[in-house]
Amino acid sequence: MRSILITGGSRGIGRATALLAAQRGWAVAINYVGNAAAAQAVVKEIEAGGGRALALKGDVSSEEDVVAMYEAADGELGPLSGVVINAGIVGPSRPLVEIETDRIRRIFEVNTIGAYLCAREAARRLARSRGGAGGSIVIVSSMAARLGSPFEYVDYAGSKGAVDSLTVGLAKEMGSEGVRVNAVRPGLIETEIHASGGQPDRAKRLGVTSPLGRPGQAEEVAEAIIWLLSDASSYVTGSFIDVSGGR
Repeated sequence: MRSILITGGSRGIGRATALLAAQRGWAVAINYVGNAAAAQAVVKEIEAGGGRALALKGDVSSEEDVVAMYEAADGELGPLSGVVINAGIVGPSRPLVEIETDRIRRIFEVNTIGAYLCAREAARRLARSRGGAGGSIVIVSSMAARLGSPFEYVDYAGSKGAVDSLTVGLAKEMGSEGVRVNAVRPGLIETEIHASGGQPDRAKRLGVTSPLGRPGQAEEVAEAIIWLLSDASSYVTGSFIDVSGGR
């Protein structure tokens, strides 16, 4: 059984990806930072379906936490074959002129530094030259990286623009190591992240403006992630899938 680590796996896109990965035969390590009950609920759902899973607490912006998380996943599930770098945060919706420095710093710590730390540790373990067997890394970016999120989340958009660059650069570094690196860019997806930004109805309210006329679901993003993890995408690296209804 192949094993996978998913950061931010207790809710939203991470949760949907964990459940789908388990259905497709992966053993799943689910990272969370605060909501242990939600993470354990995902584990129990996977186990109830005959799968194997464990929950790992850790702040992705902490190097110590990230290293410990990877070591625990390796120890419990065996060497990883895939990693989904998904953990991310937003702040309340407002223009950049009203955003305080502490918020900008925290968003970049989690969304950007956290993604780089998780990607680095994945690369160290998957690289063939370091004893790994290769594998796949999928980074969850955002359409905000392309659209800028004006008057709402310009800081968040910038943090995701940086991980787009990470995707391209790391894919080129890791190709000869048997590791593929790709990203998905979700659009207006109905998840809890909008409530954390003070707009619980944001996806539903704005999703109707997309060419498909509706918001997306976390399960639709999970399908793209699992495809990028799978052998079906064996010649795809350094690429992006926009799961955005055409925005």
